[in-house]
Amino acid sequence: HVDTDYLRDCGIGFASAPGSNANSVAEYITAALLLMSADQQKPLRGATLGIVGVGNVGSRVVKKAAALGMKCLLNDPPKYRETGDARYRPLSAVLPEADYVTVHVPLEPGGQDPTWEMCNHAFFAAMKQGACFLNSSRGQVVDEKALMVPLESGKIPLTVLDVWQNEPEINPVTVAHAFLGTPHIAGYSYDGKVAATVMLYDALCACLGRSPEVGLLDLLPPSPIPTLEVTDEVGDDEETLRTLIPNLYDIRKDDFGLRRAAAAGEKRGKEFDLLRKNYPKRREFFSTTVIIPAARQGLIATVQGLGFKVEARG
Repeated sequence: HVDTDYLRDCGIGFASAPGSNANSVAEYITAALLLMSADQQKPLRGATLGIVGVGNVGSRVVKKAAALGMKCLLNDPPKYRETGDARYRPLSAVLPEADYVTVHVPLEPGGQDPTWEMCNHAFFAAMKQGACFLNSSRGQVVDEKALMVPLESGKIPLTVLDVWQNEPEINPVTVAHAFLGTPHIAGYSYDGKVAATVMLYDALCACLGRSPEVGLLDLLPPSPIPTLEVTDEVGDDEETLRTLIPNLYDIRKDDFGLRRAAAAGEKRGKEFDLLRKNYPKRREFFSTTVIIPAARQGLIATVQGLGFKVEARG
């Protein structure tokens, strides 16, 4: 969206903060997947996650999905052309095999890899029966009318949408068909916002030839939830996570807010914007230490893999 060549020619510095909120989105996907699997009564461990777009966000989703014991199928045509890595598969090899498909691509209306309404009738037709769909990239990546077809037929039983066509004037019908719907806040963690500020500050210091005087950890306040404790010596790890994670981020609260906004008639656009403007401070997993019985080695590995600090006890 910015003509960086022009700015450079004019001697004007420019900086952005790519990836600053990527971990926030990956944690959002983690919370969503855990609730989707509970509704399906199928564990995430052993399930296959198709990840469309493996950049700053998608690569972090890979790590968290691996911590949950999921198999990941990756689709990223630019990365495949750049690396030749066979891990990056075409959509035709990902969509028919994935139990969940999550999209993390930039919005590109043209070019070699257009993403404008890439999730269309053909895309959803290629997904296997019973697969679930998540989009937290850009609303215009999905043709919502095309998505309604498999949602109404039951081919796609559950969808999670954080982004919408025609924001902030979202379609209440699409919201009603979503398992979880949120107001474009997947990347809205407090830590991500501070990280973006630090990245821009570092870039300004570099432009001025000065050394940064503060870093991310200098600016983050202590977590309001510094510790959480798991007391059960045995138990289902995914059920434990479903109890644990809402202490830091309960995605159902964002879903409730969006549904209320969608029902506000002509005011729904204003209500959508207010949800984003007044979003509460949401801390990321790394801000909290989870105390876990030492006997639960599997849970310890999973919780660490998701990004929490861990203290084994007993």
